Amino acid sequence: MGAKTVNKLAVPGATLHYEIAGSGPVLLLIAGDGADAGVYSGIVGQLAAEYTVVTYDPRGNSRSRYDGKPADESVAQSAADALALIDAVAGDEPADVFGSGSGAITGLELITRHPDRVRMLVAHEPLCTEVLADAADARAFFEEVCSTYHEDGLTAADVVFMMGTGMDGDAMPPMVDLLPEYRELAERMQANAANFYEHKLLPYTRYVPDLPALKAVADRVVPAAGLESYAHLPARPIGVIADQLGWPVVMFPGGHGGYSSHPAPFATHLAQLLKTDTL
Repeated sequence: MGAKTVNKLAVPGATLHYEIAGSGPVLLLIAGDGADAGVYSGIVGQLAAEYTVVTYDPRGNSRSRYDGKPADESVAQSAADALALIDAVAGDEPADVFGSGSGAITGLELITRHPDRVRMLVAHEPLCTEVLADAADARAFFEEVCSTYHEDGLTAADVVFMMGTGMDGDAMPPMVDLLPEYRELAERMQANAANFYEHKLLPYTRYVPDLPALKAVADRVVPAAGLESYAHLPARPIGVIADQLGWPVVMFPGGHGGYSSHPAPFATHLAQLLKTDTL
């Protein structure tokens, strides 16, 4: 894939750390929750054979520092950050975008606000639970997670969050069993957890997508979920959104973190999707 370049981009209120690999059309990969660019390391090499792959640390995560004190996340600002990266790397050309979790929510807001800048969006399990019929239950659950964090600390909140979302199977092995690069990623994600519970979890899960605007670009939105996680909470909202768009949910290998657990087939599936004009 050639050399990876590491860059910084100043945006209002933060400085974004981003990485570029490969050549060809621009493909922006948006990490979710407390993750950063490293979470996609398993799929970048394969995708970089055909694309200029851009990964980054969302503001407040890892190496993308806030300019001042941390603040509650704005999904609109997160989409503006993604747009700034597309502008910086792709120029006037639209980019393909893949996002997972809150990264998929950023992608939904990006294509809603700037449809001309996204050629295709693959939205993998956006946790925007306000679209669910039982949204009140989901809202109460996430409030419980945040309360657990404030009252009992990070470890307790992690347990409640992972068990309640069905993502306990996605948990990383113990630090001592990880390769050095994955240990560094796990340590960064662990360090991001407090900011996630303080400033990101509730704003993202309370996000309400603009379904009429998404319907207007439905031929460029791919609703996606993991084969092993489709029945769990993080994947349920994309089923509702897919019904509204008139498309089936496209299944990817693995669970919510299939890009890490099944990188080769995941990257192959993503590349094939991006080559289609419509679903």
